[in-house]
Amino acid sequence: MSNKIIIFNPRSANAKHRLPNTIIQVGASIHGKYDYVFVDGNMEKDPWVKINDYFATGEFKYFCLTVMPGPQLKQAIPYAKKIKELYPDAVNIWGGYFASNQFKACMNSGYVDYIVNGPGDNTFPKLLDVLEGKSDEKLSLIRNLIYIDENGEIRQTVKEALLDQDTLPPYPYEYFNEFYPLERYLAKTFMGERTFAYHSSMGCPFTCSFCAVVPIYNAKWKAKSAENVYKDVKYFKEKYNIHAVEFHDNNFFTSKKRVLEFSKLVIDDNIQWWGEGRIDTINKYSDEDLHYMRKAGCRMIFLGAETGNDEVLKQMNKGGTQTGQMIKDFVKRMKAVDIIPELSFVLGLPGENEQKVYEQILWDINFIREIKGINPDAEIIIYLYSPVPTEGSELYEQITKAGFAFPTKLEEWIEPSWEKFDLRRNPLTPWLKPYMIDKIQNFETVLNGYYPTASDFRIKGYKKWLLKMASGYRFKYGWYKFPYEIKVMHKIWKYRQPEIEGFYSE
Repeated sequence: MSNKIIIFNPRSANAKHRLPNTIIQVGASIHGKYDYVFVDGNMEKDPWVKINDYFATGEFKYFCLTVMPGPQLKQAIPYAKKIKELYPDAVNIWGGYFASNQFKACMNSGYVDYIVNGPGDNTFPKLLDVLEGKSDEKLSLIRNLIYIDENGEIRQTVKEALLDQDTLPPYPYEYFNEFYPLERYLAKTFMGERTFAYHSSMGCPFTCSFCAVVPIYNAKWKAKSAENVYKDVKYFKEKYNIHAVEFHDNNFFTSKKRVLEFSKLVIDDNIQWWGEGRIDTINKYSDEDLHYMRKAGCRMIFLGAETGNDEVLKQMNKGGTQTGQMIKDFVKRMKAVDIIPELSFVLGLPGENEQKVYEQILWDINFIREIKGINPDAEIIIYLYSPVPTEGSELYEQITKAGFAFPTKLEEWIEPSWEKFDLRRNPLTPWLKPYMIDKIQNFETVLNGYYPTASDFRIKGYKKWLLKMASGYRFKYGWYKFPYEIKVMHKIWKYRQPEIEGFYSE
């Protein structure tokens, strides 16, 4: 067996796919140092055939996966297990949010050898150097690494400070293009005919106790400069004639200075763009700043509203200065500058008792209705609260006392119930009763009927009119129960929910 490397992106959804920046960045860290190939499960009819063909040559030793919770586990888990069965000397290296957050189940599986716990720009090449005998550095000194030591104990090394993103090696776009033409990743979305996906920063400076990012980045954030972001955007504009960019950062808008510098650079390129941010951060931008961003192509911003209930915001350890009143004021500001606020709400957190949980749900349903009254164009995305293992937080202690526990065996994560858990559609939490879930989901159905998402550009004209007609009385009078007629129309027209599948794209 030789020492070649497979960098695999398991399938994430059955739709038009975005450029897998995660594995491209992994490739960048070893480009020119080790021989490696990319396999994108989103672009392969049967990725296992290609992976097995590579290993059958005898030239490959390392199977490296990025693993997010949810659909990616359906390929990541069985493939890694089969690799170990067929090629016992192969080395499985995992990275991604799931591996970092559920490292005990991964390492106890018997077929995951190492986990890159967060950014791997230094960790991955250093690990390979040790395994290939090119370095005598001890594994315990390699930061951002999880492994099993000589005593059979799981070891978690010290976290590395986030690196200056401008010093990292450039993405090997042209090399990736040899495996999968970049053209195939440019999607038609509501923002433009050719939409490009990009990561411009790493981490998030906040410690929300419901967020899977927190244990990985420890409230740290680092970003590429506006100039370097624009350089990559300009490259794709000139070479592939892109019309729009989705910034898949955890928090694109952390630095107002950087956002405004980027806006200035891109303002004449006729490019629409979308990113994720916090309400209390962007609310500090002036109206002039927001107008300038819109002029420079900012079409929509994804924002974690979470709840309009200030008491629940504290329970979530949301941090910052966000309040329910601020959310209402902010969506009004967004209406004035013609930027669509895409607000996510998390319903179903634990409470003192069953009645308290239900009252909080009803409170937020009414708050969402109020938001729609202030700004009808505001997009609303509703999640059922699914715990994440931020051990030590008060919220984590609450869910543990309430009887919630994560699977201890890796294979359990690909059971249908846990897949829905990862998509925040079936949280399996003991305090959230079936009638509460029905209430939330029925309200969501009526809401999506009366206010179809703008990101699905197929739902327009007579379709939009019929949906609004069917759901109008329900929404007006709060009749959410058994909205079967709306569900039928959604099913016929394959209504796309951004919280599960992202923007509709072709």
